[in-house]
Amino acid sequence: MTEPLYRYDSHLSTCEARVTGINERGGILLDRTIFFATGDDQPGDTGELERSDGSHIAIGTTVFSDDKSEITHVPGEEGGSLPEIGEIVVAHIDWPRRYRHMRMHTALHTICAAIQTKTTGAQIGAEERRIDLNMQDPPDRNAVHDATMKAIDADLAVTSEWITDEELDANPDLIKSMSVSPPRGSGLVRLVRIGDTFDLQPCGGTHVKSTLEIGPVTITKIEKKGRLNRRIRIRLDE
Repeated sequence: MTEPLYRYDSHLSTCEARVTGINERGGILLDRTIFFATGDDQPGDTGELERSDGSHIAIGTTVFSDDKSEITHVPGEEGGSLPEIGEIVVAHIDWPRRYRHMRMHTALHTICAAIQTKTTGAQIGAEERRIDLNMQDPPDRNAVHDATMKAIDADLAVTSEWITDEELDANPDLIKSMSVSPPRGSGLVRLVRIGDTFDLQPCGGTHVKSTLEIGPVTITKIEKKGRLNRRIRIRLDE
């Protein structure tokens, strides 16, 4: 199994790892990684693997294996020669890209908690991002922005904790997403907490350490996407 270091410290940008395999499609498997694998509406990380001879293998995306026990580092078109099994490499993620994803992922949690509803979908893109909310009446754009910025400016701590699958089953209200299942499989489920009581929900994505790190956000559009679905598009104000 691949040890996902990013689940315990999202701010790691580099690590040493051992190559454990090359799959049939040329994907590189490591014993541990800081590369986030596509999931929880967040894109997989890009970056590179540095070999002992100083050469680099460009990584175009990162995905899970079918059973989610291993994380596959997919070389880009300019990837370079594949490493040998057992070789020690140094993994480097594209940190500016990842950090934008972290800020945006925490921003989406903050919006969901500020409006106090469940999500029906989300997408974290390079420029603009969106979150779909389970609600009939369209929220007021200014009210959403003000509530979100109030939480951001409050400098609320963003932390992780773990509960068992059974504890999650006994507390179904913790699940805020109607489209993405909580990350199960190991017997433990990771919860992301914002502040003491502002928000708590299962999530396998990467997040900043404080809402203040998100920075200013702009609500660019609110759309109707069905009888009980309202889509909020946002962007980070760099």
